[in-house]
Amino acid sequence: MRFFHLSDLHIGKQLHHYNLREDQEYILGEVISYAKKLHPDAVVIAGDIYDKSVPSGEAVTVFDDFLTRLSEIEPAIPILIISGNHDSAQRLDYASRLLGSHHIYIAGKVPETEDEHLRKITLQDEYGNVHFWLLPFLKPGYVRGLCGGELPESYTDAVRTVLEREQIDPAERNVLVSHQFYTGKNTGTGETVTPETCDSEVLSVGGIDNVDITVLKDFDYAALGHLHGAQKVGNEHIRYCGTLLKYSVSESGQEKSLHMVELGDKGAPVRVEKLPLHPLRDVRKLRGELSVIINAAEPEHREDYVSVTLTDEIDPYKPKEQLEKVYSHILEVRMDNERTRQKLEFDEEELRMEDPVQMFSDFFREMQGRGMSEEETKFTEQVFDKAKGDAR
Repeated sequence: MRFFHLSDLHIGKQLHHYNLREDQEYILGEVISYAKKLHPDAVVIAGDIYDKSVPSGEAVTVFDDFLTRLSEIEPAIPILIISGNHDSAQRLDYASRLLGSHHIYIAGKVPETEDEHLRKITLQDEYGNVHFWLLPFLKPGYVRGLCGGELPESYTDAVRTVLEREQIDPAERNVLVSHQFYTGKNTGTGETVTPETCDSEVLSVGGIDNVDITVLKDFDYAALGHLHGAQKVGNEHIRYCGTLLKYSVSESGQEKSLHMVELGDKGAPVRVEKLPLHPLRDVRKLRGELSVIINAAEPEHREDYVSVTLTDEIDPYKPKEQLEKVYSHILEVRMDNERTRQKLEFDEEELRMEDPVQMFSDFFREMQGRGMSEEETKFTEQVFDKAKGDAR
């Protein structure tokens, strides 16, 4: 069985101040072209369809057009969709029954009561059944009703609670579609694996939203969404496919692709083919002196989104205006020279001189949602005082 694994479309997103509708329509059109050419057995979209929980009318139109064109391919290709942390579960669930009759299967909400279960879509190939389990993005509070009203202690416990309720037959092939931040250990080497992240992702401070990959033991493939860089997590069959487009400057060095997953018989290694994508515009970082960057501008790259770092020791006159003569989509212009480096060192020195108790207090407030009590503050002061004494 072959299926496309997509995620994090973020339809409606802007890159700095640029509207990406044209770029998104173009890349989604390439996905449709691949679908027509290769005709996969399914298309899986692992969350973050939209960039906002209340998408604009323009964003809805883009996704509607994408689904319409995919569903028009004959014979019909099942489309499996879950909600991500950027999506509104209720909005995605709307008309899901009607769409199911058109081979479009949507799971917006995670099970919240004892009589609710994950949506399971079963497809067949020459080896038998493949069960796709659709697990939308969740927080521990979402599944309190499955735990007797108690809040699960962690995201791992919350996901495990949902999965263990399902009668997953390990003798058959099972695929999980999920949108969470998975970490864990490589089952072969024992090495702890923490996926690489990008500036455009929203992750919690301190890793409190991590889900351990041990909960995925019953699945032959985990089609993951949430992270924008394509990567495996510990094992070949646990994968983030990444975004179709680059959504931040930090992604400029990534190679985006469309993942086509092939499942053979039960127990056979999963094969993942990365189909090349050709975006309307690339996202690039340029560094050097202003005159060198301008003179090196190539015609085929002048429409790209560019982040520019200038190294001129003497700040050039109106650098952005000069750059705009050769680049039409400038994201930012930064200076990196002796003067700016000295200022940065000074700022870092100022930061190091901040009161450590106050810094911890700010961190405590961010993590707990409240300020420290007088007793907690005194205890913290004692800890730092002791640390200072030990340092002497």
